[in-house]
Amino acid sequence: MSLLLQILQLLESTLRVSTPLVFAALAGLMCERAGVVNIALEGMMLIGAFFGVVGALVIHSSFSPWFGFLTAAMAGVALASIYAFFVIRLRSNQIVAGTAINLMAAGAAPFFCKILYGSTGATPAIELSGRFQSAPIWVAWSLVVIIFLFFKYTPAGLWIRFAGEHPDALDSAGVRVNRVRWMAILTSGLLAGLGGASLSLFLSSSFSRNMTAGRGFMALAALIFGKWKPFPTAVACLLFGFADAIQIRLQGVVIFGTEPIPVQFIQILPYIATVLVLAGFVGQSRAPKAIGVPFCKE
Repeated sequence: MSLLLQILQLLESTLRVSTPLVFAALAGLMCERAGVVNIALEGMMLIGAFFGVVGALVIHSSFSPWFGFLTAAMAGVALASIYAFFVIRLRSNQIVAGTAINLMAAGAAPFFCKILYGSTGATPAIELSGRFQSAPIWVAWSLVVIIFLFFKYTPAGLWIRFAGEHPDALDSAGVRVNRVRWMAILTSGLLAGLGGASLSLFLSSSFSRNMTAGRGFMALAALIFGKWKPFPTAVACLLFGFADAIQIRLQGVVIFGTEPIPVQFIQILPYIATVLVLAGFVGQSRAPKAIGVPFCKE
């Protein structure tokens, strides 16, 4: 019975820690299916994690985590609009612009934290009543289904797919490609903001500096592993979440000898999994044909 309980606890932990990755991977999916590389997921998650806590601390009620979710979504959209302006309006290099957004978010979050709470390291802790218990898991997996149906059955989903595959054909049909890409990037920011908020309001009790710890890039790896499709991408997030759950449980465990494995070696397991996925599946996955290419109407 104890073994069964441990397995169930491991599965529960996998679902929990993979939730931010699911949000972020869906954010990347929306953006990249429209033909825009979104390296900025890390920064959007980080800013969402911070403003999610800010929103939750404003309202002291059972609604506070949901208000934090809303605040995080709006912050993600705001940052995504800056990214969209540079890559669509100014036709900047998407990799360079995304890296700049990540650097800006990494500096902006501690800056605002210092202004609001007098510390660049962390925000005040949120009470248990102001945090989520399981809701982000349900929201994330509901969005997986919704986005699958969106791409398969709605005109807007078809427009996003054509914006990433055949933008000239979409333009010939009378649909503005750049407007579709704007919509996709803003939606991506919203989802990435929710992913960051699920870190600070669900897996933790506060915001801490650089708490995303590369999860935005892991989400991109899951997107490649899942071949830019909602359900396979979500399954890839579960695999990374499983690696993360395993490393949490292995910390302090003695496997050989009398000394536990150094915690630094245990903590790199999710990142090793990310590298292996990228090394093994990048060549086998086909990205949207027009990804990374600005659209210029002649």
